[in-house]
Amino acid sequence: MPIKIPNALPATHVLESENIFVMDADRAYQQDIRPLHILILNLMPIKSVTETQLLRLLGNTPLQVEVDFIYTSSYIPTHTSQDYLSAFYGTFNDIRHKKYDGMIITGAPVENMEFEDVAYWDEVAEIMEWSKKHVNSTFHICWGAQAGLYYHYGVPKYQAPEKIFGVFPHHLCVEHEKLLRGFDDEFFVPHSRHTGNRKEDILKVPQLTILAESDSEAGVYIVANLKKRQFFITGHAEYDPGTLKQEYDRDLKAGMNPKIPVNYYPNDDPSKTPVVRWRSVAHLLFANWLNYYVYQETPYEIDKITSDDND
Repeated sequence: MPIKIPNALPATHVLESENIFVMDADRAYQQDIRPLHILILNLMPIKSVTETQLLRLLGNTPLQVEVDFIYTSSYIPTHTSQDYLSAFYGTFNDIRHKKYDGMIITGAPVENMEFEDVAYWDEVAEIMEWSKKHVNSTFHICWGAQAGLYYHYGVPKYQAPEKIFGVFPHHLCVEHEKLLRGFDDEFFVPHSRHTGNRKEDILKVPQLTILAESDSEAGVYIVANLKKRQFFITGHAEYDPGTLKQEYDRDLKAGMNPKIPVNYYPNDDPSKTPVVRWRSVAHLLFANWLNYYVYQETPYEIDKITSDDND
């Protein structure tokens, strides 16, 4: 089944070239089917890149998925035009009356700041609070994961000794978890961040379960409150093959003397084409989330979504 996206969204052409079935709002309206409603709070500066990465994975499923994008009204992005935002995005006020089967909160380039110092922190916190009663399952990525762990459970983040940058091996910490169905015993995921959460802090929170981690500096990878269907993903399985290269080249050009991404270039040679080790993991992760925690557990009548604050 296709993913339904706004008419004329630029990501459409990229996805269609990859043989991913997409349909615009006009065509989807003609189908007699209850699609999954997914809200994406996109906090990344160049929004079209993140849109394409996420839609590629959300579209690789037999389920019909309908996506709404929002940005923060308390801070207007400087790398995406207002015309683009007006055409394809709404604000929290536009959707706060709605309920959603699932929600994704992306990363953001503000990890070196304290949460309360981020210009849009109050708005993000309000959205996370709102999600508890208006979203059946929420998927937090990178800074979004750190923000969610901090807001919901008081788990702090810490500055890493050096940037965690590369493609790191991970292993599962639990057996028979639906989100991880089909994962290999060892799997690789990209990370690109300067901060992280400590395992010992997470283990102090009884509602949280560590589902996967790395023995390398990447540390904890997936944390969940399974009862509330909240997932916190510290890495970037959604990254394109060239995303880490673009970051490395950018920082190199800026004279920042970046380290070469770990397990990325053959023989650590930046002149060679990067090796993609995480594509299957990305598809499994998003497909499992959509199937087991969004589709199978959401009431058919979406207005019946609720939460138990005592969980």
